[in-house]
Amino acid sequence: MPKRAAPASPSTPRRSLPARIERGIKSWSWLNLRLASAGQEWLRRRFTPAGQGVLAATFAAGLFGLDTRMTAAHQAFAFGVVLLAIAWLGTRLPLPKITLRRRLPRRGAVGQPCVYQVEVQNTGRRPAIGLTLHERLPDPRPRLATFLDSRAPTEADLNPVERLLGYPRWEWLIEQGRRAAPEPPVPLPDLAADGVATVELRLRPSRRGWLALDALVVSRTELLGLMHRERALSGPDAGADRLLVLPKRWPAPRLKPPGRRRLQPGGIEQAASVGDSREFIGLRDYLPGDSPRHIHWAAWARSGEPVVKEYRDEYFSRQALVLDTCPTPGDDPARFEAAVSVAASLLAPLGEQPNGPDGLLDLMLYADGTRILTAGRGLLTTATMLELLACIAPQPADHFRHLADTVTARAAQQSACLCVLLGWDDTRRTFVEQLRSGGLPVTVLVVASPEAETDRRPGTITVDPRNPGESLVHLR
Repeated sequence: MPKRAAPASPSTPRRSLPARIERGIKSWSWLNLRLASAGQEWLRRRFTPAGQGVLAATFAAGLFGLDTRMTAAHQAFAFGVVLLAIAWLGTRLPLPKITLRRRLPRRGAVGQPCVYQVEVQNTGRRPAIGLTLHERLPDPRPRLATFLDSRAPTEADLNPVERLLGYPRWEWLIEQGRRAAPEPPVPLPDLAADGVATVELRLRPSRRGWLALDALVVSRTELLGLMHRERALSGPDAGADRLLVLPKRWPAPRLKPPGRRRLQPGGIEQAASVGDSREFIGLRDYLPGDSPRHIHWAAWARSGEPVVKEYRDEYFSRQALVLDTCPTPGDDPARFEAAVSVAASLLAPLGEQPNGPDGLLDLMLYADGTRILTAGRGLLTTATMLELLACIAPQPADHFRHLADTVTARAAQQSACLCVLLGWDDTRRTFVEQLRSGGLPVTVLVVASPEAETDRRPGTITVDPRNPGESLVHLR
């Protein structure tokens, strides 16, 4: 009997052909979606809502009026064309020369309106009348590589055709890329030549991090109210600026301060880096091995012998806030954002230092290495910690052990620990048990769905990423 042909190996071109076809279809779909969105943006920038209605009615009348003997739609088509032509001629009038300068606040916050001022100066010879001003936000459309490699959270529930064409993924990526909600244009006051005025603009940021503001748009609507002409001012004419958007914060209760004080070894020279401090008690003769930092130069000059400053170790309260920044591959990005938001919400009540002026707060996380920021006793403020959280990005999943090792090694200096974790796997369970086995009071907030498997013992709270605020009220 003739031998059957051996099945093709997974590396043969025949097995890889469907993947190439699928990638080609998705690339074609991305191109069509990008062209369609570009067309919508072009219509929005050049036509008012009324003008878009006239344009649609004119187009429809043109389709139905092809046979002039059967219908009178060609008359409506001609009327619409005349209106649009007059409106287009009205937009040919040049816009006056305008110079703009923003006055941005230092920070914004997700979901909170950000009000800022723009100084407008008419640098032309003609008066500026009937102008409006608005901010043009960065383009939220994804690139081809992002569209091909990303997966929307709802794709698992879609049929194969929807997953292949990728429109739900496109909409999800657009929402992820839109960093602020657009606001309607603001009318500008009439300005004579060399006139100056100040107007207020509003933004409502929707994503944390740096928001680039590099284009202000001056526009004018023609007399019929169908079309408008725009001029985007960027660079020196608009003052390219950036606004740091802090994470969204939820109301959090005032936590009970840790009652125990721990010995904080170290010297004043370490206070800026780790928050340790010792009290100065006097001077003594220099001994071999003493740090040159402790030399009292004025006393050495008076006595002619080296003299060093002597300190006494202090005991004070120190609380740690540990943020897990290492999600598992394929995890929903909303969980990471919810964890950052929960940590930002806890910083305000923790930073109030209800335990007195000698309390410290350590923010510990992994971001290209283990980071420890300390607030209190004249060190950093919680505002600096929020700025770090505003720019934090997800880290590789296997790097959580580096953060766990650092926190465990410093547990002897902590009075209490509050952990915000992205899951409850064996690694994180072992980490929490190691902290508790040393007698350290530990409160754990696990950002996961209510149905997920977590620790149900006291001291562990499951935070729903869809609404973290409801879970924070149970924190004590």
